[in-house]
Amino acid sequence: MRWLKILGIISLSAAVSACGALGGRDDRKPSTYNENVIGGNPRNPENVEGSKIWDIFKPSTAEREVQVNRYLWTASLDVLNFLPIQSVDPFTGLIVTGYGTPPGGGRAYRATVHIKDPALDARSLSVALQSKGGPVSASTTRAVEDAILSRARQLRIADKKF
Repeated sequence: MRWLKILGIISLSAAVSACGALGGRDDRKPSTYNENVIGGNPRNPENVEGSKIWDIFKPSTAEREVQVNRYLWTASLDVLNFLPIQSVDPFTGLIVTGYGTPPGGGRAYRATVHIKDPALDARSLSVALQSKGGPVSASTTRAVEDAILSRARQLRIADKKF
């Protein structure tokens, strides 16, 4: 009886271990998850950037790229020049201002401008306005966005000398 249990365990473990050899994946075709294939293009793990210990000492060019539209950036600062600037980050495209009153207005506003894309496009610009009483209406925010976009187009035309 003891030999039957041992024989059963051995045959069961042999059957389970053979599953990988008989029904395994085909090495010629990539599986759904294969760390050596990115976007359908096979890559050599030895040629991957940062794959060697000495690669960490190479200068990185990713930190030097600015992905902000300069016309939107300048136009945002021009249109919102009545607001005191609290912080700016030209690399991420973020401008945060403090409270200020527009010329001829009686209500104080603060703004946060985010330029998300290097394209001179309305989708690249995101403006959030707030007054001391709370959020500002969508039409006011849209009017500020339109003013920034108009000024950016004017700057671009003046720069290209059309």
